[in-house]
Amino acid sequence: MIRKNRKIFILHEIYGVNDFIREQALAYNDAYTDVECIHFYSDEKIFSYTQEEEAYAHFTNEIGFDAPLKILARKLKTAIQQYDKVLVIGFSIGATIAWRLSTLPLHRVVCVYGSRIRQYLDLQPSCPTLILLPSHEKSFNVQDLKQALNHIQYVQTIQFPGEHGFMDCYNSAYHYESAIHAHTYIKNFI
Repeated sequence: MIRKNRKIFILHEIYGVNDFIREQALAYNDAYTDVECIHFYSDEKIFSYTQEEEAYAHFTNEIGFDAPLKILARKLKTAIQQYDKVLVIGFSIGATIAWRLSTLPLHRVVCVYGSRIRQYLDLQPSCPTLILLPSHEKSFNVQDLKQALNHIQYVQTIQFPGEHGFMDCYNSAYHYESAIHAHTYIKNFI
């Protein structure tokens, strides 16, 4: 029997564990890897892309960026005892939470378009951390964030053509070439 020696936690966007997030889990699942999608919403709610404002309000008012940290830190510490390698891959809000968890003794952290990372630039990851950014964000200057991240040890930042959501084929911001290249970078990194 093959021993699974790697665990990957996938952290979702504001929409919940939808088809895109489930497909990400399948992409990294193999004979040596257990993959778990983390639900930030206790009722496992899933929002449609047309409910972006409602989903964002639900996350910020009901969950926030702090509450998931304690629960996830416990899960990750347990996994670290059971697996040789524990990794976190987060998208959007999940990427910001993944960034905040990068101070734990993890194997790797991947943050995909985590725009709120800019609010936590005082963190120092303890493991190699890959941050994938779009070329454009509506709410801030991506170049400023990239420049700030380039000075942090263990952090590799790569920018791709497109907007927030460029990897998600169900999202109107989907950018095929960027999604393919980003996925390849993640696979090689982990």
